Amino acid sequence: MAQDRPKVVATPPSGRISDYFGTLVFGLKQMKESLAPSVFKKVMEAIDKGSKIDTSTAEEIASAVKVWAMSKGVTHYTHWFQPLTGSTAEKHDAFFDAHAGIEKFKGSALVQQEPDASSFPHGGIRSTFEARGYTAWDPSSPIFIFDKTLCIPTIFVSYTGEALDYKTPLLKSVETINDAAIGICQLFDRNVRKVTPSLGVEQEYFVIDKALFATRPDLVMSGRTVFGHNPARGQQLEDHYFGSIPTRVKDFMMDFEIEAHKLGIPVSTRHNEVAPSQFEVAPVFEEINKAVDHNQLLMDLMSKVAEKHNLKVLLHEKPFAGVNGSGKHNNWSLITDTGVNLFQPSNSARENLQFLTFVVATVKAVYDNADLLRASIASASNDFRLGANEAPPAIMSVFLGSTLTGVLDELEKNGNVKIEKGDNMYMKLGISKIPEIILDNTDRNRTSPFAFTGNKFEFRAVGSSANSAGPMTVLNVIVAEVLRNMAKDIEKEMAGGKEKKIAIVNVLRKYIKDSKKIRFEGDGYSEEWAKEAEKRGLSNLKSTPFALDVYQDKKVIELFGKANVLTAIELHARHEIMLENYIKKVQIESRVMGDLALNHVIPTAIQYQNKLIENANGLKGLGLDNKAAVETIKEVSKHIELVKENVNAMIDARKKLNKEEDVVKRAKGYSTEVKEKYFDKIRYSVDKLELFVDDEFWPLVKYREMLFIK
Repeated sequence: MAQDRPKVVATPPSGRISDYFGTLVFGLKQMKESLAPSVFKKVMEAIDKGSKIDTSTAEEIASAVKVWAMSKGVTHYTHWFQPLTGSTAEKHDAFFDAHAGIEKFKGSALVQQEPDASSFPHGGIRSTFEARGYTAWDPSSPIFIFDKTLCIPTIFVSYTGEALDYKTPLLKSVETINDAAIGICQLFDRNVRKVTPSLGVEQEYFVIDKALFATRPDLVMSGRTVFGHNPARGQQLEDHYFGSIPTRVKDFMMDFEIEAHKLGIPVSTRHNEVAPSQFEVAPVFEEINKAVDHNQLLMDLMSKVAEKHNLKVLLHEKPFAGVNGSGKHNNWSLITDTGVNLFQPSNSARENLQFLTFVVATVKAVYDNADLLRASIASASNDFRLGANEAPPAIMSVFLGSTLTGVLDELEKNGNVKIEKGDNMYMKLGISKIPEIILDNTDRNRTSPFAFTGNKFEFRAVGSSANSAGPMTVLNVIVAEVLRNMAKDIEKEMAGGKEKKIAIVNVLRKYIKDSKKIRFEGDGYSEEWAKEAEKRGLSNLKSTPFALDVYQDKKVIELFGKANVLTAIELHARHEIMLENYIKKVQIESRVMGDLALNHVIPTAIQYQNKLIENANGLKGLGLDNKAAVETIKEVSKHIELVKENVNAMIDARKKLNKEEDVVKRAKGYSTEVKEKYFDKIRYSVDKLELFVDDEFWPLVKYREMLFIK
């Protein structure tokens, strides 16, 4: 029993986090201390400017890294990368050279390795027999030690140079938005030389007992419970949210936070989420590439630390029906090298016009590319969460809050805004002078997929198991495209004789008008919004295979090509990989449902049915009324037959679809002819049987046993 297990105590190395933060990271401090000044300078140039590291510099860095790692008991190193599987990958090599009898680590091993590319998803870029691929060091993300292994963050590309990972396009998108944003920033401040996307990732997750997890084949195989009736008490009392953290979970949290801090991951917030056994961890903001790496590492770290505490972390977006699913809220902003957050209102007139310019550009980007943004967060698991009155709908919209909405409406109408002083806000926008804009004091809209939240935009629709690099790459690319177009339009206005500020305001007014349909301040869960969105011409793509069609759009291919982020070949490959991934996940869940239903639930239900028949006959033999027993038998029999009928029909549909060679048609068929047609029907009958069958006989651990961990 859980209560009989010895308690795992998390002991920090020091009473202060600052004493051990980043001790397992070969960061700037360690580099500066261990590298010659000339070598350190070259590393900084590689980080800041993307300069190439030469062979001699790589040798010196490798030598310093090896000494540092071995001083901490490390014997192996790996190139740590993020293939299109969605998780991280690593191949460990020893420092020890048996032939030389010494530990070695060459600069060439630091900079590049050759893992087998054919065994990772490649979407047809590589033939099975063409195995070669390359990992290459990313100096902008720090080297770290994890599980006594030196981990070198890298990109992953094919032999012919196509990206086979999430990091490569993300890094390219960082460059493209930097270039585009500088063009706008220099209209306001000629000193700006660099703009960096910043990201804070709020990670939601469930925690359940490890032993209970192991008893549920559906959780083990697919990450979610395909069956399970709602317990009498779920989240309806709303007492779990921000409540006292269960002791066992708190011990686990403290343990993984200690390890996260050693790895330089700046986790700062932990709390109970809405659903029972659901929690959240959030870091402070970091440069986007580092933030994505840290989130990927954090998910792995949480899972490993949970094992020590006999717990299991569930990162699936919807592991339990009837309670809230889990998201990964991506808080995105743009920071200049002069220290200005471009989404932070200021008391400077110049910076406030700049602030509005970047806000309007972002809104326009979402409007122009709503379907692409939706596709960026599409997955089989996230489909269970989106639009379920617990998460943003699949309809993309932007929430700005009443104050900022009022500003944009007045700017569009008059080119000038004046909002009288209220409780804590006052804004006046003119062409020649713009005084302080106080942060929006309206409520945050949790039903919006993309919301302005004071000094950043929060993309709330990203799924909890996703690699944030995917949606953030898309966001960087689409905003960069609008910024480039905006710079051209402002230049045209100025070429026509308009003063710079007037030119900017004129362009803003046009962009506000053009993108107005994407702005929505109300309840995103409501049916009224779905109808209104349809009137506005906004898409409601509820299923992944249909949402992914946009990757075949000529305009999208041109968009990524112009940004130098993904080629047509790479986009096609990613589209195919995502479709195949969807098919496999729905296929696995379908098989799990069939196995559990036919080999566990129905035999148990029949056994219980026979006991009911015996009891009913016994009552009849005694001359007693057996009407209630007979009605129960009929109800149980009905659901047994429904389960058999629907499972067999689902298997037939699956067999038929597996003969379909077109991956798009096969994926859409798995959505409409397998998942949508049978999953809910089978689940409904199985969950009804759970209510009828004696608790002693039911073969699956129930929600009430899994969801209330102490």
